[in-house]
Amino acid sequence: MTPPNIRPNEIVVQLTPPDDAQLRFIGRIRTPWRDRSQCPRQGSVEGPECRLCLDPVWAPALAGLEAYARIEVLYWLDQSRRDLVTQSPRLDGVTTGTFSLRSPVRPNLIGTALVQLLRIDGCEVVVRGLDCLDGTPLLDIKPDRCAYSPRALAKPGAEEPPTGHS
Repeated sequence: MTPPNIRPNEIVVQLTPPDDAQLRFIGRIRTPWRDRSQCPRQGSVEGPECRLCLDPVWAPALAGLEAYARIEVLYWLDQSRRDLVTQSPRLDGVTTGTFSLRSPVRPNLIGTALVQLLRIDGCEVVVRGLDCLDGTPLLDIKPDRCAYSPRALAKPGAEEPPTGHS
């Protein structure tokens, strides 16, 4: 029996209940950095190849991703502390609020990076531009938002949003 609200060609998998604050890790990230002191402050497309290693159940979710040159990767910064509201990242005496920084120290340990998509090898997505530790839990992958992204169709009965053009 097909579950309700499933569109044609969508795939449903049986999953165990989440055990991580209602987030579901979809895999792990493989990078060359084992310690935070080795990790770059920001990722770079000149940096090393890194791999997003998805659990095999998510392999069908990669279909169509190869059409994008850049993708957004969301990950769980599981080695970071969560209790700083201000930080002094450069050790220069200047302190600023956590929300004005891209520091991995956050109340909710969600990291995000726009990376260059190099290729997809089965359940692994090979990218450049990450800045996280080896073994970091992977939360999600999305195509980069850009002017060339296809616009979502309006929902039936919904009014078209204004375009800003006269």
